[in-house]
Amino acid sequence: MKRPGTPRPDPATFIQANLPISPVPSIPEIRLHTAGPASGLWRLAGRGEADPPPYWAYPWAGGAVLARHLLDRPETVAGRRVLDFGAGSGLVAIAAAKAGARAVTAVDIDVNAVAAIGLNAALNDVHIAAAATDIIDGPPPEETDLLLVGDLFYDPALALRAMAFVRRCQAGGIEVLIGDPERAHLPHRELNRIASHTVVDFGAGREPVQAGVYSLV
Repeated sequence: MKRPGTPRPDPATFIQANLPISPVPSIPEIRLHTAGPASGLWRLAGRGEADPPPYWAYPWAGGAVLARHLLDRPETVAGRRVLDFGAGSGLVAIAAAKAGARAVTAVDIDVNAVAAIGLNAALNDVHIAAAATDIIDGPPPEETDLLLVGDLFYDPALALRAMAFVRRCQAGGIEVLIGDPERAHLPHRELNRIASHTVVDFGAGREPVQAGVYSLV
């Protein structure tokens, strides 16, 4: 048991030592460090109320469906400046880079996620500029042609903030694509489904689910 006040380990060192590398289900082209039962993830992620949940340690269906879509349709990102918003493991960002994006940025509020993105990008031989920052209440990001958003509609308050942000991005001339497996707070009336793929969702007990890729109405 970790004692109170014990310093947390270095994220990159911990991830390399405790999160084994495996292909992403439904996306064998990409490998990620993924947490397992013996990873002891709480030692890195923490257990306090202020600690972000370690969503980055697992592949989720919203990111998986976006990644599958980009790899199958590389023209979606080829030559474009892409930002993966709420990037988690970096799965979507890695897919965008592999599909030929001109530049890829990944942002997440969790510093552990940013460490994982760096390691996962290196595993897959791509370059991603990753930053631990919260941009959801800010202006549209500069030098961005395409905003990719996976798995941000699991919480009602977050869903509202996310939609307000992507609408600002749309108004600023940025194309937006959203990946989601029909979670409860996905605003269907504001979206057009442009593609569907069967992918594995960690939140569904690693069972295959039908997830969609959406553009804004």
